Amino acid sequence: VQLQASGGGLVQAGGSLRLSCAASGSIFSVEVMSWYRQAPGKQRELVAIITNGGSTNYADSVKGRFTISRDNAKNTVWLQMSSLKPEDTAVYYCNADLKRSRVGGVNRYWGKGTQVTVSS
Repeated sequence: VQLQASGGGLVQAGGSLRLSCAASGSIFSVEVMSWYRQAPGKQRELVAIITNGGSTNYADSVKGRFTISRDNAKNTVWLQMSSLKPEDTAVYYCNADLKRSRVGGVNRYWGKGTQVTVSS
């Protein structure tokens, strides 16, 4: 199983970016998909989460500015980031809690991070 994230880059404060992450490989079902981020010198933190039923939850710091969405058929999750602030600068990681078979358990897989830099 591989998770490939893309869409990071350099943007000015107030700007927008859209991250995407696709899970591929031997996958039976994807339960939950999430975005985390890690700024230099800080712990990795949860940014947003979405279930296969479409329920979402966000970190307080991004509520009203970020939107998470997914396409279950494509095992893909997006993070639309708007009104970006310098404090949003971090490496963003996607992950997926998924099953590789009908009878298998749920395991978490992580993608490689994508850098988001917001200049003031």
